Amino acid sequence: MDIKALAENLGLEEEEYLELADLLVDTGMADLDKIESAIKEGDTDTAAKAAHSIKGASGNLGIMDIYELAKTIEAELRNNNVASASTQLKEIKEKLESLAKLVKG
Repeated sequence: MDIKALAENLGLEEEEYLELADLLVDTGMADLDKIESAIKEGDTDTAAKAAHSIKGASGNLGIMDIYELAKTIEAELRNNNVASASTQLKEIKEKLESLAKLVKG
């Protein structure tokens, strides 16, 4: 991931971009917890909203691999395809953890 290029695309300094990416990691992990809890409770609407939040934040930062996964998870949840969405959760969590290592050092 080219942090410098992503930052430049948004007109930000690298440090500013890293702060936003760090915020994405923190909120994204919290949203993943919301998704998992909501799925256990059968609340696909709340789960889809949390996936939408991850999708929006990652898309705004140009982190398209996380964006695409969140988009898929949101669509699956809106269509009540919980099993399919659940299989994607591990992958998006791994992507967020990789991003965390990159931005947190």
